[in-house]
Amino acid sequence: MILYIVLGIVGLIVLIFIVYYNKFIRFRNKVKNAWSDIDVQLKRRYNLIPALLETVKGYAAYERSVLEEVTKTRSQFPQTTNPADQAKTENQLTGALKGLFAVVENYPDLLANRNFMKLQDSLIEVEENLQMARRYYNAIVRDNNTAVESFPGLIIAKMSGFKAFEFFEIDAMEREVIKVQ
Repeated sequence: MILYIVLGIVGLIVLIFIVYYNKFIRFRNKVKNAWSDIDVQLKRRYNLIPALLETVKGYAAYERSVLEEVTKTRSQFPQTTNPADQAKTENQLTGALKGLFAVVENYPDLLANRNFMKLQDSLIEVEENLQMARRYYNAIVRDNNTAVESFPGLIIAKMSGFKAFEFFEIDAMEREVIKVQ
């Protein structure tokens, strides 16, 4: 009788372990997939930037420093692989793009240029897709981290080598409200 009780308890513990282990595998795969979605959008964004820069160069040849900053920041993209480094590069690029669009406001002809408008619309679309991908990634990371850091998942995660993932966060500069004049 006691043997059956012990076997039942051991079986229950093994079942809980299996369920949580599989849960962590699902979360890890979802996080990888979500990061891949961000990566795709970032590549689309980085591929649009040279075309945008070339269009602006024809109008704003003397605004070289702004164009060089965007180009320099864009070139850092392939060197980053984790969310923290990628977020830092993204924050720098966003700041550089803000400078670029500030320069563009000085050129009404450029604002009316069909190619520029098409590129700008494409960039806006990519930015929206990127924002959705970031939100999804952070939601999956949150769910994973909650499971990894709460009981009994905490014990199983440590035994199995599962860990919490980093959120894809923007810096304080991005949180500031932009003044439109």
